[in-house]
Formats: sequence, C-alpha cells, structure tokens
Amino acid sequence: MTAPTATPPSISTFGELKASGYTTRSIKDELRANLIERIRAKKPSFEGVWGYENTVIPELEHALLSRHHINLLGLRGQAKTRLARLMVGLLDEWIPEVAGSEIHDDPFDPISRYAREQLAKNGDATEISWVHRSERFYEKLATPDVTVADLIGDVDPIKAANLKLSYADDRVLHFGMIPRANRCIFVINELPDLQSRIQVALFNILEEGDVQIRGFKVRLPLDVHFVFTANPEDYTNRGSIVTPLKDRLGSQILTHYPEDIATARRITRQEAALDPAQQKGVMVPDIARDLLEQISFEARKSDYVDRKSGVSARLSITAYENLISTAERRMLRSGESKTTVRLSDFMGVIPAITGKIELVYEGEQEGADGVARILIEEAVNTLFSSYFPEIKKLERKDAETPYDAIVQWFFEGEGLELPDDLSDVRYRKALEQVGPLGALVQKYMPDLDRDSEPFVKELVLWGLEANKKLSKSRFTEGFRFKDPYGSYISGL
Repeated sequence: MTAPTATPPSISTFGELKASGYTTRSIKDELRANLIERIRAKKPSFEGVWGYENTVIPELEHALLSRHHINLLGLRGQAKTRLARLMVGLLDEWIPEVAGSEIHDDPFDPISRYAREQLAKNGDATEISWVHRSERFYEKLATPDVTVADLIGDVDPIKAANLKLSYADDRVLHFGMIPRANRCIFVINELPDLQSRIQVALFNILEEGDVQIRGFKVRLPLDVHFVFTANPEDYTNRGSIVTPLKDRLGSQILTHYPEDIATARRITRQEAALDPAQQKGVMVPDIARDLLEQISFEARKSDYVDRKSGVSARLSITAYENLISTAERRMLRSGESKTTVRLSDFMGVIPAITGKIELVYEGEQEGADGVARILIEEAVNTLFSSYFPEIKKLERKDAETPYDAIVQWFFEGEGLELPDDLSDVRYRKALEQVGPLGALVQKYMPDLDRDSEPFVKELVLWGLEANKKLSKSRFTEGFRFKDPYGSYISGL
C-alpha cells in the first residue's frame, strides 16, 4: 500500500465538486479502468510478485476486467494476501466522501442516513473530505470467534442512551467492518475458517446489498470489492466454503509455488530482511543461494513432509536470514571484517526449517531436526549431481571415476577436519590440502570465481559422502571427512 504522494484536492464542498466536473464510479469500474491504463502502458499491474507472470497475474487481470469478486486458492506462503494488497495500487489516488461519514459515503450517491441528512440539509454547502487509496484497504483474518456483529454490525446501547433513542430507531446501529469498507477493498483471509452461519450472512451483501442487524433490515447497497483467500487443505481439515457463497464469487484463482530456482532466489532476495552490515560483510556464492532454494524444493517432494500442508516460501526467506547470521557470528568471533558463506553454515538454518514444515508419521519418527538435516543433504546431492559427473550406485569395482584421486587421498591420509570457527584463510588452506579436490573443481567448473571456490570444494566432499564415497561426521566444533574403510584397513 502506497502512502500519499501529493496533497488532496483543495475542493471542500459538494458544490465545488460538481463544478469541477468530477464523475463518480464504482470501485469495480475504478479497478477496471486503472488496470486498462496499466496494461496499455505496458506497466506491471502487480509489481514485486515473481513467478506468476504467465499464470496467476493474467487470471487476476481477467477477473478485475470482468468486475469479479475473487477467491485466491492456494497453499500457505504463495503471496495470496500480497496480491490482494497490491490491488490498492489500481485505485484512484483520492476519492471524495461526505465529511464525517462512517462508511465513506459518495456525495453523489449517499447510502447512510447521516450522509443523506447532511446533503438534504446543506445541499451544495455540504462539506467534502478526501480519502487516499492507502486508507481503502480492509483485512480480516477469519477465525472461529468472528461474529456477525464484527463484520456487519450491531445495536449500540450506549449510542441509544446518549441520543435518547429507542432500539427501533436505525440510528442506534453500530456498523461493522464491511459497511465501514464501503468503496474499499475488503479481504477475508482463510475463508473456510469462518463459521458457516457467518458465511451465510455474506450472501445478500455480495448479491443484493441487504444487511440485517438485530431484526433491522437495512438497505445498504455497499460498493465493496471482496477478495477471499483460502487454503485447499482447509476444505477437509477445518471447514469449507458454503456452496451458495462460492457461487457468488466470480473468479477462483489457483496460486502456486515458484517453479524454478531462479524465481525462488529472486523472491528470497527481495523479501529477506538483512542489516546493511550483513550485506556488506557476508558474501554469498551463487551456488549457495541455489542450495538454499533447493532445500524448499526437496521439502515439497519429501516423504517426511506433509505435502498437502505445503512448504511456505517463508522457509527460504527465514533460512537465508539465518544463513547470513550464522556466517556473521563466525566472522565476529574470528575478528574478521568480511567472510564468505560456507556449506557448514547451513547447520544454522535448521531452526528456520523445523518451524516451517508439517511432518507426516515417518517424519515424526525421524524428528524435526533429523528431517531438516536430511533435506539439506538431499539438496546438496541434487546440486552436486547437476555440476559434477553422476556417481552410479552399481558399477564395476575396477571402473575408473573422476573421484578416484580424491578418494585415494583420504584412503592414504588421516582425513580432513573443518572446525566451524576457522578463519577464512585457514579454511581455504585446509581445503587446499586435498590437491585432487582443486583439480576436479577446476576441470568441471573452470569459470568459478575465487571467493566461491572453497564452498564448491566443500560441496564436493558432502556430495561424495552422500554417495558413500567418503564418511562425514559431526564433532562438537565442526565436521570431519574420512575414507569410510581406510581407517579400518590400516588398523588391520
């Protein structure tokens, strides 16, 4: 939602408004007309939302051009609420209302008793105030405790007592959120969580504009653009959208997760909240960014994770923030001013993963931490296989592979230890001890920059461990890589 960029128009009375030639229009016509201008000018209608350019956004544009109420249906973390909030940018910057109106009455078409009385009493001298589009967005999270009074309104006994009115007088009514959202966008998140009787109360508002409050049948032809969001899992777990209400929603649009790593990276970089000092001090290799996103992709297809619940894009965002913080803490402890993310830093993202995944029975048996480690290792293996030659599970014992020299180095030596608190210089030197490792990386990734080289070398070691070529163990302060059989044979 955008803040006002200019002062409101200087018009202050209804007479001045009419003399200016201002013409009123419904919010649906407003959205449609401004969207048409955006499309003709080849400007993005939903800026900052990535991955929906050829799927969700065209369908949203179709719905707005058709003047439809919308239901956005998708798993958590798919930018449903963000899309609804971005619709505010398609509204006129300023609209006039009768000054003092509780429900943004249009001076050309007043619907409340207060506004009609003001216009009848003062005529062209009726005072006008201006509403910025940033104030024309209302949002409500549907929870089981939401009542009709919250959404539509109720009788206010204090108002009745102060004004000395009986409960039969409609002036004792206190308007709820929906009437107060007249000429605005109103969003109800997680619609299936709303009790069925409350959903029923929305029927006439969507279709006829009738509002019934404590026996009053108040005719309020509200001008509201409704956007609902829902998770498909909610239809079976917690509730459902009642059929008559669903029938009154013009368009139901399915959202989805990013379909490729590049789009996911773009979303994460845009949404991550980093301190400038972190951005300046911590360098993140591109391959590390890919690995971070691959964790979410692995989670969405994992047998340990409940796929119906979904894996939010917030997993990657918070994991990225944790990854940077892990590297930053290591940098501060070693007294350095700059550092580069290491693969071992990914142990710091485990808390971000465990809070974002719902586990099935098999996952519960492994434990949340165990599943998080499995997802990281599967992401490493996927990325390793995309850059380096495949390691076949079944191969002849005497078959040569590109990894033989590395495996032989570990077979003949004592292995390699990479403590977490190594300085960047010592970390690089420790990896350089494994001579064949540098040769392999140079052969298959010749254009790799020097800063990213240590990360890729460690990736190779993790990849070889995932394919049973090396063994990897975690000790108190770091990782140890060894030949899986060499120590046993040398002992013999």
